[in-house]
Amino acid sequence: MSLSPAAPVRRRRALPAAVRGYLLLVPPLAWLVIAYLGSMAVLLVSAFWSVDSFTGKVVHVSTTGNFLAVVQDSLFRTVTLRTVGVALAVTVIDAVLAVPIALFIAKIAGRRMRLVLLVAVTTPLWASYLVKAYAWRGLFAPGGPLDWVTGGHMIGYGLSATIVTLAYLWLPYMILPLAAAFGRVPDSMWEASADLGASGLTTLRRVAAPLVFPGLAAGSIFTFSLSLGDYIAVTIVGGKAQLLGNVIYGQLVTANDQPLAAALSFVPLVVVLIYLLALRATGALEQETR
Repeated sequence: MSLSPAAPVRRRRALPAAVRGYLLLVPPLAWLVIAYLGSMAVLLVSAFWSVDSFTGKVVHVSTTGNFLAVVQDSLFRTVTLRTVGVALAVTVIDAVLAVPIALFIAKIAGRRMRLVLLVAVTTPLWASYLVKAYAWRGLFAPGGPLDWVTGGHMIGYGLSATIVTLAYLWLPYMILPLAAAFGRVPDSMWEASADLGASGLTTLRRVAAPLVFPGLAAGSIFTFSLSLGDYIAVTIVGGKAQLLGNVIYGQLVTANDQPLAAALSFVPLVVVLIYLLALRATGALEQETR
């Protein structure tokens, strides 16, 4: 009895590694397009609608009146400048506080102490946002702990309290990128600078600063954008002060003017884009992605 040769087994041709990698990106990119870009498209379309003054209902008729109001109204311009100023102040305060902490974590602390400090930095992120905001409200309250410590010379509720509260809330987002950036600076560069007679501050300014600037830029994106859009902390500790988030929330909930609120929502978006372009011009974003 003769045996026929076995039929050859056909193997499926494997997809190239690059194709498989791109296929893995399909689900998150699809979610990004649908959830984020789709919502932004709806927001843009609704910004061209208007509200009937008699019925109070949204009229789906295209108009540029909302964007003209955002540009021409002096109140909106004042609130925008105030919001940008608060966001910049928070970013500067966090940068000043984060640099020595990040430097100590990355280059001075031992392994165990570094772990303890990293846990201490991230622990506030585990607590509720509202709990932390209301804790600061209690501190700033008349007759509160800070009022007693300063002998009645407290700043009270307002822009100053808002800046302090936001700086505390977003400080971890500045420390962590800076600590990672300091950790990437070789120890040999610090030693070489010291051997050449440079002081610690000179080494930090001339040697380390250019190398850690991308980490500083990354942290500033968090602190600036989060401060720019915040309205809850401003409502809790800001007193009568208004920022863009409060105005947008007021137009949406109190005034029931969704189209104007949608048009105002593009103001912080444009400001953040300008900020990102400014950082890109410095080359920090390209260095961070390498």
